[in-house]
Amino acid sequence: MKATIVDLRYKMNDVLKALDRKEEVTILYRGKVKGRLVPVSGRTGARVKDHPLFGINRDRKGPVLDEMNRIREARVHDI
Repeated sequence: MKATIVDLRYKMNDVLKALDRKEEVTILYRGKVKGRLVPVSGRTGARVKDHPLFGINRDRKGPVLDEMNRIREARVHDI
């Protein structure tokens, strides 16, 4: 789809519908291409548990708050 600056102002609903249809929208200003609006790709469906760093500290014992305070302590003392 091609859309002018006026279309963006007055017909934004049509532009959004084109993006919903996974169409790329070319923006024209005075007849020349100024940019493109590209629809975002869908969710990958990846789960947090599948990330390689998930559970990296599961072998540590003790409350999480103590660990967070230990990590933050270094930043406070560097000031």
